[in-house]
Amino acid sequence: MKTPAPISTTNLTRRSFLRSTSAAVGGLALANLPIERFAHAAGSDTLKMALVGCGGRGTGAADQNLNVSKGTKLIAMADIARNRMDQSLEILKKAHPDQVDVSQANQFIGFDAYKEAIALADLVLVTTPQGFHPYHLAEAVKQGKHVFVEKPLAVDAPGIRRVLAAAEEAKKKNLKIGVGLQRHHQVAYQEAVKRIHEGAVGDITSMTCYWLGNARAGLERLPGEGELQYQLRNWYYFTWISGDFIVDQHIHNLDIMNWIKRGHPVRAQGMGGRQVRNDKKLHGQIFDHFFVEYEYEDGCKLFSQCRQGTPGTHQQVDEHVVGTKGRADLGVQNGKYFRITGPNAWESRLKAAEVGHQLEHFPLIEAIRENKPYNELEIAAMSTMTAILGRMAVYSGKLVEWDEAFNSKLQLMPEKVSWDMKPPVEPDADGNYPVAVPGKTVAL
Repeated sequence: MKTPAPISTTNLTRRSFLRSTSAAVGGLALANLPIERFAHAAGSDTLKMALVGCGGRGTGAADQNLNVSKGTKLIAMADIARNRMDQSLEILKKAHPDQVDVSQANQFIGFDAYKEAIALADLVLVTTPQGFHPYHLAEAVKQGKHVFVEKPLAVDAPGIRRVLAAAEEAKKKNLKIGVGLQRHHQVAYQEAVKRIHEGAVGDITSMTCYWLGNARAGLERLPGEGELQYQLRNWYYFTWISGDFIVDQHIHNLDIMNWIKRGHPVRAQGMGGRQVRNDKKLHGQIFDHFFVEYEYEDGCKLFSQCRQGTPGTHQQVDEHVVGTKGRADLGVQNGKYFRITGPNAWESRLKAAEVGHQLEHFPLIEAIRENKPYNELEIAAMSTMTAILGRMAVYSGKLVEWDEAFNSKLQLMPEKVSWDMKPPVEPDADGNYPVAVPGKTVAL
C-alpha cells in the first residue's frame, strides 16, 4: 500500500524550540551541579545517539541530551513522517552543528523504522507517543542499547507488563535506562521528599495533588486524510495512543505521591467526563476532567484532580501532604516554592523553576560513561500503572483493585501498526468516536 502523505507537524518551530532550549540551559545553574558531574559525562569516546520520534518533545529531549556532553553525537533518526523529521533535524543541526551528523542513509521513515535507527546507536531516545513505548523500548533493550524513554511508559496493563519484562532484561545486560519523569531530578523535590521520608511531617494521613490547567488543541482533519493517519496526527485525543490525559500529564503528580509513599495504591475509585471536549471533529475520545480517590496499603488516601481546557476555571499544579506533625506543599507557584510547616519547618524559594527536562539527562550519561547501575523503569512503570488504574476506575465508574487492573488483559494498543490496518476505534455515521460511559464501560 502506498504510504500516505506526510503527517503535518504542529507546535514545533525553531523560535519556540530555541526559546525553551535557552530556558533549559539557563536552568542548569539552579541545581548547583558540581563541576565533576559535567566532567564525568564528557568522556573522550563518542556516544552515538538515535532519536526515535521527532516531534517537539523528541527534538527537545535530543537537544537536552546533547547539552550534557560534547562526546555525544546524533547519528540516526526515525519517524513515520518525513516532514517532521526534516524539521527536527534542521533545528538540532543549528543548535548543535558539531554533534549532529545524520546522513540520508540514517534517516528512517515508517512504522518499523525504529528498528533500523536503534541498530546504529549506543543510546536510543524513545520519544514517540506512549502507546508505542513498550514496543520501541523492548526493541532497544533486545538490541542491547542504553535508553532514554519519555513518560508515560504505556497506555494499558499489557504494555506495563511488557515494560517490566524489558526492565529485567536491561538489568541482565547492564543497560542504563532513564525515564522522563523529570521531577525526580529537581533538587527541591529531592530535598522535600527526603525530609518527608525522615519524618518531617510525621505519619502521613492524607495527600492531594492537582494538574488543573490548559490543554493542547485538537487538530482539524485535513482534506482527503485517512482515518488512521488522522488519529496518529491527533494522537493525544485517542485513548489507544495517549491513554487519556490522566496518563499523559497527571502522571507527574501521581509519580510524586508514589515516591513519597514509597509504593503504589492498592485500589481506586472516582469520577470524570467531558464538559468542553464535545467537538467530534477535534476531541476524539478523551475526558477533560478526572477526580480519583486512591487508597494505599496503610489506608492513607490520595485525592487526585486533573482538568484541562475549561476556560475561566482555577488553575493549579502541585502536590500536598498532611501528616501527624505537619504539612508539606510541593511545587507551588509554578514549581518555585516548597515548604514544610510544623515543628520541622523548612522552605525553598527558587528564583525560577528548576528545569527537570534538562537535569534528567546528566545522571543517565554519567551512568553510561562510568558504568554505574541506572534503571528508572520499574518506578516509572508503577507510576504509569497508577494513572492507568485511575482511568480504569473513572471510565468504568467502579472501585478497581490494583491487582485486577495490573493483570487486565484489555489491550488498547495493537501489537503492530501499519498504514493498511483499521484503527482500533472508528467514528460512527455522525462522526462521533466511542467515549467511555461510567457504569456501562468495561475498562478492564
